[in-house]
Amino acid sequence: YNVLPPVGTRLAAFRQGPAGQPVSDALHDLAVRLGGSFSAEHGIGILKRDDLQRYTPPAAVTLMRAVKDAVDPKGIMNPGKVLG
Repeated sequence: YNVLPPVGTRLAAFRQGPAGQPVSDALHDLAVRLGGSFSAEHGIGILKRDDLQRYTPPAAVTLMRAVKDAVDPKGIMNPGKVLG
């Protein structure tokens, strides 16, 4: 679930306001507490990059990084997008 700004509002400004990130965090926390995921099966994406660090065990992130490094040793696929 992505909480997006109203039409005409910039995402960065919305996420810093009282309704943006706090609402997203509350929804993601609830989903995880109920045994769900903070992200859909299609991937993390830029909007949830920080959430990956927040909700994923460090060992899992380390494994993801190792797989990415093995497949993309030069870091040319989606540089800096999800795993930095």
